[in-house]
Order: sequence, then C-alpha cells, then structure tokens
Amino acid sequence: METWTVETDDNSGYLEVHTFRPTAGGSIPGASSATEKPGVVLVHGTLVTDSLYWPFARNLSVLLGRPVHSYNRRGRGRSAPQPPGYSAATETSDLLSVMEASGSTDVVGHSYGGFVALQAALRAPISRLVTYDAAVSLSGNLNGRWRPQLEAAVTAGQLDHGWAHLVQGLGTAGPISYLPLGALRAISILSAKTRLGSEMRGLLPTAVLEMRAIMDADLDIQDYSGLKTPTLMLSGGWSPAYFAEIARQLAAAVPVVDFAIVPLQFHEGPLRPGKQLAVRIARYLAQGTANAPSP
Repeated sequence: METWTVETDDNSGYLEVHTFRPTAGGSIPGASSATEKPGVVLVHGTLVTDSLYWPFARNLSVLLGRPVHSYNRRGRGRSAPQPPGYSAATETSDLLSVMEASGSTDVVGHSYGGFVALQAALRAPISRLVTYDAAVSLSGNLNGRWRPQLEAAVTAGQLDHGWAHLVQGLGTAGPISYLPLGALRAISILSAKTRLGSEMRGLLPTAVLEMRAIMDADLDIQDYSGLKTPTLMLSGGWSPAYFAEIARQLAAAVPVVDFAIVPLQFHEGPLRPGKQLAVRIARYLAQGTANAPSP
C-alpha cells in the first residue's frame, strides 16, 4: 500500500490517499507508470475512515489488474477538516481532484460515497461507475430519514443520543436499527470502549453535515437524465429497502443506469470479509476489456 496526498482545488485542503496495486512496484506513491492501466477511485461512506475498505480495495485491484485509490474524505484521517460552507460540491470537487492526480477513469462509491460519485458524474466525465447502497435524495424521499434530534444532540455533546438517532433513522445497522432509543444509547456507550466505536462517535459531527449535504442536493429523477456514465447501482439483499427503491427508480428512468440486488449482503457489504461483492463490481468495470476477473 502506498500513502500519498492530493491537494484540493480550493487551495486550502488536502486528502490522504491509499493506493493498492495488483503487483508491488517501485513507482513514486500515487504515480502511474506509462504501461499501467488507469486506476479506480473508491469513495467511502459516512461515520468511517477509508481504512475499513482496504481489504476490499486490495481485492478489487487484484481482480482488475489495476490500481485502486482509496482516500479519506474531509474530516477524517490525515485529510483536511470539512471546510466552512461544506456541501456536496466540496466532495465532488475532491473526488475529481483524486481522479485527476491518480490518472483514474472509474469510480466505486459506497452509501454517501455513492451519492458523491453520482454527483461527480453529473459534472465531469467518468468512464464507468458502480455504487453500492447509494444515499441519493430523490424528490425528498429521504426527508423522513433525517432527524433534527441528531444535530441537536451532537451540538449539545450528547453523542450517544445522536448516534442512536442516526442509526434508527437510517436503518443501516441491520436488526439493531429497530431497537428502542434507550437500547441504542446503551450500545453506543458500550461500543465507545472499542477503537471503531470511539472513532465513529468522533465522526458524528461530520455525519451531520453530510446528511445536510444530501438533503440540500435533492433532485428530481429527470435531473439525472443527462447522466452519460455507464453506471451499475447495487444494493444488498439485506440492506434497508429504500436503497434498492432509489436505484430501481434511477435505472427505470436513466438509460445508462443498471440495477441489481446482491444477495446475502448487508449495507456494510464492502467492509465485510469475502470477495463476492468485489467480483461483482470488477466484472462490471472490466466489461469491454480483454481480461474479465474470475471468481
């Protein structure tokens, strides 16, 4: 794995990037050789850092025979904080900066990262795009998922209360999401004793801004009619149903969008062990190339 930094186009930000290549090489971190195939950029979801995606990125790189660049979005790792006036435009510009610096043509986005990737595809050319449980707001369909109590709790420093409202509102934690708020607060207190739980609590303020960015970028289905990027929207068979419904609507209305369910997969599919999801994504990205990946 190579670690390097990309400067953002607002002249005040920087992004920590981790690059995985199918074979070890002696190249400068982040740089592509003249004979190397164009890379793929991986955009992670909310409440996490990109480190949880490293096994997935490594698998994808080996399957494709191409470099995969996973970066920490603003507000985590060694990347810059979320700036004043943070919005979806901030994230899309950052993604395009990573693509340009890494020489990448394709994008894979998970959850909020899928939202960012679709927004970027509306702004600039992307060769191929895959999303998994993309968190896209269509005509206000996610308004009911946003809970003002989340922002109020985070502002008051009541992070356990805020985490409970986020999990219950989004429903992305599987059966746990349907527990009463009191039980969810208790789980938050217990999980905060772990490294991952503590990290997630610390990222709650970024989640507030990211949820607002999704709501502020709400579009009608026809606004995606100009999408030119061949796109595969995937949803886990055990993910909350609203992700699949969003993808179905877009696939029905936009000719370049395809949709499929990945059986036996939860919302956090890219973070779980196994290669099933990576193989599915690699096959789509490899269409039209000489070597399609094998299971």
